[in-house]
Amino acid sequence: MASLYLIPVTLGDTPLSQVLPAYNKDIILGLRHFIVEEVRTARRFLKQVDRDIDIDSLTFYPMGKHADAALFSKYLDPLRKGESVGVISEAGCPAVADPGADVVAIAQREGLHVVPLVGPSSILLAVMGSGFNGQSFSFHGYLPIAPGDRAKRLKQLESRSAAEHQTQLFIETPYRNHKMIADILSTCNPRTRLCIASGLTTTQEFLQSKTVKEWKQTPPPDLNKIPTIFAIYAG
Repeated sequence: MASLYLIPVTLGDTPLSQVLPAYNKDIILGLRHFIVEEVRTARRFLKQVDRDIDIDSLTFYPMGKHADAALFSKYLDPLRKGESVGVISEAGCPAVADPGADVVAIAQREGLHVVPLVGPSSILLAVMGSGFNGQSFSFHGYLPIAPGDRAKRLKQLESRSAAEHQTQLFIETPYRNHKMIADILSTCNPRTRLCIASGLTTTQEFLQSKTVKEWKQTPPPDLNKIPTIFAIYAG
């Protein structure tokens, strides 16, 4: 059956064999159409999958931040005609806090077959490794940059975590990781637990959970420019 395959990629310079099943390669090599966040990195990923792949025979459709969303429906024309299509984002799983959701939504509305493939998700990996509530959690993306607005948002998430016993996850632009950590430590209750999950599945991996009070006493290592998931739990 022709399908829209959601193809995960690595979260960094990690060998594909460590995080992606061999089945994914079989699927990828059978595809000729790819909807991608960035063409250059998608081509590089496909060469990692199989260095002999004929890249020039493939068709790429951009879905990144500068792409025209009005074209997304047209990207699915091959699928409507019976040819499977792959979706590839920059890191991790397509459509999970990542581009691709709009394309999947179109496919679902039309009753087209959608198949998510197995691969690394930094959000799920952070929940798994945090020791926090994995039955109820919420991902909020980026928090406000303005100090006052950020502090207010952190307090809201902390209160929600306490009231609902829910893990709260969010991210920051990697070069501002330490500013985020400083803001959490200066805003949240000393008893609130903070998990810092950086460079997951890579050689830079750092994953540790402590109370805010403990983090103040023993700060994390230099995490500048390393993709990081932050999780707080006050339940």
